[in-house]
Order: sequence, then structure tokens, then C-alpha cells
Amino acid sequence: MADYVQEQEMEIEALEAILMDDFKEIHSSESGLNTSSRCFQITVSPQDDEADESAATPVQLALIFSHTEKYPDEPPLLNVKSLRGIQAADLKILKEKLEQEASENLGMAMVYTLVTSAKEWLCERFAQDADVGNTEEEEAVKDDIIVPHGEPVTVDTFLAWRERFEAELALEKAKLLPESALTAPKEKRLTGRQWFESGRAAARGAAPNTEGSDDEDEEDIDFDDDDDDFEDDEEDMLEHYLAEKSDLSSHSSRRAN
Repeated sequence: MADYVQEQEMEIEALEAILMDDFKEIHSSESGLNTSSRCFQITVSPQDDEADESAATPVQLALIFSHTEKYPDEPPLLNVKSLRGIQAADLKILKEKLEQEASENLGMAMVYTLVTSAKEWLCERFAQDADVGNTEEEEAVKDDIIVPHGEPVTVDTFLAWRERFEAELALEKAKLLPESALTAPKEKRLTGRQWFESGRAAARGAAPNTEGSDDEDEEDIDFDDDDDDFEDDEEDMLEHYLAEKSDLSSHSSRRAN
């Protein structure tokens, strides 16, 4: 009997020296163990000993033990409880694991071995949860991302679209020009803008004036000065189109003669 007691005392002294503040004696009524013998509680965290202790630990447990009469030739009484963030189902799994490990280490002081095993279990168990959480967060972020449909609008694609639009607009206006405008000398030929504005002016003069409403509507139209570059480009393309069409007409006439 004396040998068991001495071996148990030596283990307690070793645990106090190694674990320091993480090791303390508690009253048997706090232990959850069915014993009146001395009970001890060891705080176990998943972080390494070198980790910053000021950092918040997401999970933490208490490993509680009490030596039996013939320990270490028989296993100690064991209990585990959550100090932070551990569910009862996980505690049950860990307790069964530690009891199994204790039965495999009979004949030697084993409490520190059980503490190491509990720490490793915490690291593995809650590192997996962290990975799952990160995966869920990544999936949630992916779900929030709206995948655009069609061609994305960039400066290059916008400029290309604008160039096509201006060219099509100039060609449409050229088709509306009277044939006399095509055969007129270049110095007398109306520009696209002049023809367009003359058409608007004629339409305005021909339209009936109903209580001045149309005039008011026309007066409300305000063309931004920023459109000057757009109109200049449009006139250049229109004149280029007319010149090409006039040259083709002249060439055809010469071939006919």
C-alpha cells in the first residue's frame, strides 16, 4: 500500500511542476467522481505551449482525475467537462477514449500521457470543425457572387460598340439623303449635320402649332456640349460614305459612256 501512495504523491508533484497554473486540487464534490479521495483538475487547451496565451481559445476542457487505491496498477477515476465550447457528445467520446488509453497503460504513471492525448484530440477534433467552417464560409461567399451573363463591358468593348453604332447611324442617314445631294458638287453638298438640322427645321415648320405645346417641347430639348466629338465623328463618316458613293456613281457613268 505504501508503495502505491508514494508513487501517487510523486506523480502529483511532477504534474504540478510541469503544468503549473493548469493543475489544481479541487473538492471531491466538484469533481463529478464517486469518491471522497483527493481530486485534481487539469485545464487542457488545443493550443501549443508556446502559443500566445492572451489569444482567445475557442475550446477548452477540464480533465479531472482521482487516484484509486492501487493506482497505477489499476486505472484512475476520470471525468472530463467543458470549460468552453465543447458539446456533451464530444465529451463522452473523449472520456471513452481516455479510459481505453488508461487501461492500456496500467503499471505506469499515466496522467500526463492522458493529458497529452486529450490535447491532441482537441486539436484534431476542432481543427476539423474549423476546416468545415471555413469551407462553409467560402461556399457562402461563392453563393453571394453574382456571375455576370454575356460579354462584360470594358472600355475597349464600349469604344468598339460606339464606333459600330456611329457608323450604322451615319449610313442610315445617308440612305435618307435625296439623290441630288449625292450628285451635287462637294462645295455645295450638305454635311450630315446640316441635312439633319434642316430636316428638323422643316418638320418643325410643317407641324401644326397646338397651343405652343410643340414649341415648348422643342425648347426643352438640350443637347450637351459633350456630344460635339460624337457629332464630328458622325459627320466625318457620313461625308466619307457620300464621297465613296459619289465616286462609284461617277465611275459607273464613265463606263456606261
